[in-house]
Amino acid sequence: MSAASEAVRTAKTPRTAPRICPLCEATCGLTLTIEGTRVTGARGDRDDVFSQGFICPKGASFGAVDNDPDRLSRPLVRRDGALREATWDEAFDAVAAGLRGVVDAHGPHAVGVVLGNPNVHTMAGALYPPLLLAGLGTRSLFTASTVDQMPKHVSSGLLFGDAHAIPVPDLDHTDHLLLLGANPVESNGSLCTAPDFPGKLKALRARGGTLTVVDPRRTRTARLADRHLAIRPGTDALLLAAMTQVLFEEKLTDLGALTDQVQGIDELRAAVREFTPEAVTGACEVSADTIRELARELAAAPTAAVYGRIGSSTVSFGTLASWLVDVLNILTGNLDRPGGALFPQSATDKPPRPAGPGKGFALGRWCSRAGGHPEAKGELPLAALAEEIDTPGRGGPGALTEGPIRAVISIAANPVLSAPDGDRLDRALESLDFMVSVDPYLNETSRHAHVVLPPPPPSRSAHYDFAFNMFAVRNQARYTPAAVPLDPGAMDETEIHARLILAASGLHGADPSAVDALAVDSTLGKAVADPHGPVHGRDPKELAALLTGGTGPERRLDMMLRLGPYGDGFRARTGGLTLDRLLAHPHGVDLGPLRPRLPQPLKTRSGRIELLPAPLADDLPRLARALHDRPGGLVLVGRRHLRSNNSWMHNVPTLMGGSNRCTLQIHPADADRLGVTDGAPVRIKGAGGEVEAPAEVTASVRPGVVSLPHGWGHHRPGTRLRVAAADPGVNVNQLLDGTLLDPLSGTAVLNGIPVDITAVVVATL
Repeated sequence: MSAASEAVRTAKTPRTAPRICPLCEATCGLTLTIEGTRVTGARGDRDDVFSQGFICPKGASFGAVDNDPDRLSRPLVRRDGALREATWDEAFDAVAAGLRGVVDAHGPHAVGVVLGNPNVHTMAGALYPPLLLAGLGTRSLFTASTVDQMPKHVSSGLLFGDAHAIPVPDLDHTDHLLLLGANPVESNGSLCTAPDFPGKLKALRARGGTLTVVDPRRTRTARLADRHLAIRPGTDALLLAAMTQVLFEEKLTDLGALTDQVQGIDELRAAVREFTPEAVTGACEVSADTIRELARELAAAPTAAVYGRIGSSTVSFGTLASWLVDVLNILTGNLDRPGGALFPQSATDKPPRPAGPGKGFALGRWCSRAGGHPEAKGELPLAALAEEIDTPGRGGPGALTEGPIRAVISIAANPVLSAPDGDRLDRALESLDFMVSVDPYLNETSRHAHVVLPPPPPSRSAHYDFAFNMFAVRNQARYTPAAVPLDPGAMDETEIHARLILAASGLHGADPSAVDALAVDSTLGKAVADPHGPVHGRDPKELAALLTGGTGPERRLDMMLRLGPYGDGFRARTGGLTLDRLLAHPHGVDLGPLRPRLPQPLKTRSGRIELLPAPLADDLPRLARALHDRPGGLVLVGRRHLRSNNSWMHNVPTLMGGSNRCTLQIHPADADRLGVTDGAPVRIKGAGGEVEAPAEVTASVRPGVVSLPHGWGHHRPGTRLRVAAADPGVNVNQLLDGTLLDPLSGTAVLNGIPVDITAVVVATL
């Protein structure tokens, strides 16, 4: 057989390769089947140390995602009003000219950076945006966090001094789990990285544990529970405050090992005194007796954990609810103990420092120009992006810019669908002087760009979970190199980011490897100067020469692993974690169960858990006023589909259909009262506009509540999402005008919003 024939035969012979799934927070291990350069199948990796073979429909559809014919394969540059294919050099020439023109004329803060959820699912999205922000010098940062999880970051920052010190439930060992506003059977979890979340809940029940779910919908998670409480949306903070009051009133608090690490107990007791079960029951529509039972059961359980997510986060009191989740864990002694809620230890985290006071966490260090919204964790509310672009005039005290944002860098983001009032943002993006999108699709947002830089399919990229391992229910580390080589003419996502940084920072044309080299030099320079670090006093050049890896990102990963809590400290210590060790273990390295870590994670100024920080105490009167709210009419909540995570997944045929539909769920009693019939169109009207969707009459949603899923609305012209456009659905966020925000975190209120529902009369001949 000739060499050419052998090459053809080998190319057609199926092979397998491991790959960590990047399609949701569960980070399951996959085994890909590859024929030539095409992924033809995906199954769960039974040898994966974390997921042990679990797979969901999204992971099983990896090949369809990878091979989507609508993915862009070449850069696009706007010429004569139309986006046309261009070379990479032409694209980055246009980026450099467009961005630097705005910066030179209007200053760096006139460039807004928008980061979407998929960034945390890639190595490029984790490693490069901080360098981009530093290179630009802009603080006009907007991310998906303020339509998702910012309340938890803010509450953790205020409690523990570190916005990333987020305790997660010890799912494998707890005896009692209270879930609020979370549907992990379909979402696979959020800020709690746990492959096979459904299996873990079933195992909890099987070992005699108790599962309570608080949710206005009878979700698939609620159907697994011992008890389901159909709370009125938006009142989770009131329920949690009342449970806290009961713990104090009935002397059920027991801090255990936390006793000497907590301050503010007496102040908290006084602050929640008025939130009695009787006081909150009218607003929550949960009986006072039930609230007392919840508190007593939580206190009596051998171990317990409280966990709240989207439904309790994207509401008017999202930060207070997120704070009270951990307050209950603290008061029952379940924080930082096995079976309770513990702080994970990521392999790329900074090395542990001696416990003691830190710098703490501050809010509102600057604010947006048009609305005066304070920053949180360095970010401005995504809901404020449109007004920052289309509102003329100077800003007030503390504002970043004297005029509007004139350019936007959008990376893996589709805020036209994910942010409130997409119509306004749609118009605002059209008015920009310049816009660049890093996106594999021409979607509702990237269609406005002057330059689109498409990353390759996920099989062509290496993968390490920098973000999600910070919230994993078991400590582990896994790295998978690219399973398939880049196609001719394609560019690795990390190189796209590096070149974007150079173009944006005035270094266009420099070698992109310089970006990674600079990051290595900077990190090692700080590491050798740290008297508590593992390489204190050593030569950074000597350390850099020891790094392994065939690419800049791999060298940076090796450096972070070696400097991290499980690393070899650049001393070739046997068993120390390095890139080479991960490469030798393609199914991952298990680092053990979560362990108590306090007080080491604390970075508050006091060095203790600050139970009632001033910003939270100052917001409690607003919560007290809600005790008297008795809103009439219907309120709307969102929902998650098992086969969907981000809007672009609606373009994957294998993930469409079935229950993944854009319908308005409404209770039969409400449907009868309004004359709504199953499958018939209804008009939904909110403060920001109105949309029409087919009704789905179902008892799975409680009376007084309707539900419409997020991420739909694929009807706009100029996109290239053919499957999504064929079944566009409607954008639920168009019902919002962007004015409803949680004041502490700037998070958009997406759940519990009032709406009017009317049946649409269909004309007949």
